[in-house]
Amino acid sequence: MVGKVTTSAFGGEVSEFYQRFRRGYPPEVADGLATAFALTRDDVVLDLGCGTGQLTRVLAPRVGAVLGMDPEPAMLAQARQATAEPNVSWLLGADSDVGALTAAFGPGRLAAVTVAQALHWMDHERLFAALRPLLRPGGGVAVVTNGEPLWLQDAGWSAALREVVSAYLGTPLHRTCGTDDASQERYAEALAAAGYVVGKSVVEYSASLSVEEIAGGVFSAMSPEQLPAPEARPAFVERIREAVTPHGPLRERVRVRLLTGTR
Repeated sequence: MVGKVTTSAFGGEVSEFYQRFRRGYPPEVADGLATAFALTRDDVVLDLGCGTGQLTRVLAPRVGAVLGMDPEPAMLAQARQATAEPNVSWLLGADSDVGALTAAFGPGRLAAVTVAQALHWMDHERLFAALRPLLRPGGGVAVVTNGEPLWLQDAGWSAALREVVSAYLGTPLHRTCGTDDASQERYAEALAAAGYVVGKSVVEYSASLSVEEIAGGVFSAMSPEQLPAPEARPAFVERIREAVTPHGPLRERVRVRLLTGTR
């Protein structure tokens, strides 16, 4: 979220924008995770903080079953609607609930736990320790970040977007959502301290953006209270268009970071 978070920060229309406009993950990300944890069709993976299931769906063809877990019912409702894979299930729950999964699954049942674009909302040190009993030997935890926020990229259009959204919110935009180097290093140190063997890899690609995709991405990062009223959205999108178009072509260089901790 670009500002203060409420208990329903990902509910309502925000979940719809999240499903429509948040980028999915290329197959190379699933390849990297499959290699890191030697995933097979006999394995079960937990995608924690799954949102609307962008990573959950990419993992499904690689394993026997994927469980997408998220604390927001609206996100899970969107995920169910968008998912055709038969080996995917959804569970309402937060990172503080993972200890209860040991009783449900038994120790050593999970091959991996993935956390994609969500660890900055969690108590990562406590989480890494709590996950160890759930993991099979050779399994582990993967922290996946799907590129930098649209408003913090090294491009003229991103700087222009940042000015528009900052003016609308009345506050500077600075949240990195855990994608910055300092956060990544902090996560890596916590994984090592919890007894995991740490690995790092990056999947990079370039993709074009439309003004509508940029605006939708911004809306997906707002709380329901921050969203412009429906009747005000066309004017807001037009302000974005006027700001970013002179800085075209509108392209995003996406760096998907895979930070893994193997048990």
